[in-house]
Amino acid sequence: MTAIAVQAQRLLAQRRPQRPFLESFIRALIIVCAALALVLSSVSICDGHWLLAEDRLFGLWHFCTSSNQTGTHCLRDLSWAHVPGLAVGMVLARSVGALAVVAAILGLELLMVSQVCEDLHSRRKWAMGSVVLLVSFILSSGGLLSFVILLWNHVTLTGFTLMFWCEFTASFLFFLNAISGLHINSITHPWGQPRKF
Repeated sequence: MTAIAVQAQRLLAQRRPQRPFLESFIRALIIVCAALALVLSSVSICDGHWLLAEDRLFGLWHFCTSSNQTGTHCLRDLSWAHVPGLAVGMVLARSVGALAVVAAILGLELLMVSQVCEDLHSRRKWAMGSVVLLVSFILSSGGLLSFVILLWNHVTLTGFTLMFWCEFTASFLFFLNAISGLHINSITHPWGQPRKF
């Protein structure tokens, strides 16, 4: 009987204290916002139509023209847009954008794993996930910036499509979630260590 009581006490002593509700809520909120940013970025990259300039629609994958006689006509060969360097530049823009989505998937996975499987390394996994989200922000911003630079002569604030603003919002959310994740990891107490007063 005493051996069972000793084992029970050992098990209770090894149990870590539960996280405060506010910390768990903030971490869950960061994960949800990162998932939302990932969905926005994925949809925006897949659609790719980001800029409407008069009767022309510029995208990551296609170049479209529209007229009353022929309707909308889209081409994969971006050289038909007659914009210098557009065909090569768009390869860079869409590659960087796609890499941003891949990095965001990896970062989100690390954030979720750190919360679901709590162990001694969960804080490190959380920090790594936040850093990967920061890399995703840098890649996403690079894709947006290269797109705008390539089409600078055609850019107007009202010409950007909803898909462009989705990517812009996703990029901002990647940054916000990465910084928030790193900050909450630095101000919260590591549960595996004794508390100092």
